[in-house]
Amino acid sequence: MNTLTHLECSLCRQKFEAGKIHNLCDCGGPLLVRYDLAKSRETWSREKVAAGPHSMWRYAPVLPPTRPESIVSLGEGMTPLVRTPRLGQRLGAGDLWVKDEGLNPTGSFKARGLSCAVSMAVELGIRKVAIPSAGNAASAMAAYAAAAGIEAHIFMPRDVPQSNYIECKAFGAQVTLVDGLISDCAKKVAAGKDTEGWFDVSTLKEPYRIEGKKTMGYEVAEQLGWELPDAIFYPTGGGVGIIGMWKAFEEMQAMGWIGSKRPKMIAVQVAGCQPVVRAYEQGAERSQFWENAQTVAAGLRVPKPLGDFLILEAVRQSGGTALAVTDEELLEAGVRLAASEGLFICPEGAACVSALEKLLASGFLKRGERIVIYNTGAGLKYLEAYAPLFPR
Repeated sequence: MNTLTHLECSLCRQKFEAGKIHNLCDCGGPLLVRYDLAKSRETWSREKVAAGPHSMWRYAPVLPPTRPESIVSLGEGMTPLVRTPRLGQRLGAGDLWVKDEGLNPTGSFKARGLSCAVSMAVELGIRKVAIPSAGNAASAMAAYAAAAGIEAHIFMPRDVPQSNYIECKAFGAQVTLVDGLISDCAKKVAAGKDTEGWFDVSTLKEPYRIEGKKTMGYEVAEQLGWELPDAIFYPTGGGVGIIGMWKAFEEMQAMGWIGSKRPKMIAVQVAGCQPVVRAYEQGAERSQFWENAQTVAAGLRVPKPLGDFLILEAVRQSGGTALAVTDEELLEAGVRLAASEGLFICPEGAACVSALEKLLASGFLKRGERIVIYNTGAGLKYLEAYAPLFPR
């Protein structure tokens, strides 16, 4: 089914055997899944992709499950890539697109990563999974765990959007609300790992969520005729989408599907929580914990992403940048996009619209460049955030 060979530490490059249960490397580095891409190049082609299912599993030869019966799918992936000419005209972008991940199952891009992670839990015989989440990852894990018939244990900040809490409860997950941030929730998951016997599915603390999310890179290439865009805007909390897409581009080049050209990878954060932006501006390889993180964009309230060094590497190698916008700017940008293009997107995705405006105004991006904004979730999941703009 695939050409998976081993897992490799992203920091020290130590190799780990496939088909075994792994979290982080002993050195603390996240593990990356590796494939025999030379063999994939011989047995698989861009033309064969189109014959696959209309979901992210059309890329199964470069996804980790080795048995088709392990796959737990709710139809995730193959989300629309929507041309947005009116917004582009207003901002000065002549070739602007939105990749709308809000149309995934459970309303966000998290469905991709959790479909893959839960599929691998099934394949590896794991019966209990646990996750700390600011909202959408919890909803997705609860849904896929329900579909797989395994236990889901979820730890969320007490002020998480109501839609996420209700979804998780409806899917039958065991939910614990925590006074604090996602980092505090992560401590609870780690503390219960040995006593409760669950598998930690925290961002990058297991190797497979990144594999699901990398399919966003395969998809944008396929949807644009195997030509990558000039710039990609990505709302960056944990940043696994950037890391995953960067990995996808490397894999596609190794298989001869694309050349060496890469989009400028643009990491977008918020004024109230911008550890990656600060590290980028300081020329640092790792970020520092952002104290008192605050924002209406729940998915961007990540004080220190575990994969910060991989995010910064992709941003710098691609000639991209990292910048932050305010909550006020992103909410206004989200409403402007909705009114001009009929897309009601999450605050995290809306942050990218505001960031695009800034980079076009500064001249960092030019009118003729092909630009793709990733909207990571449905606006309908964030009614509390948008409500102050529309008093009844």
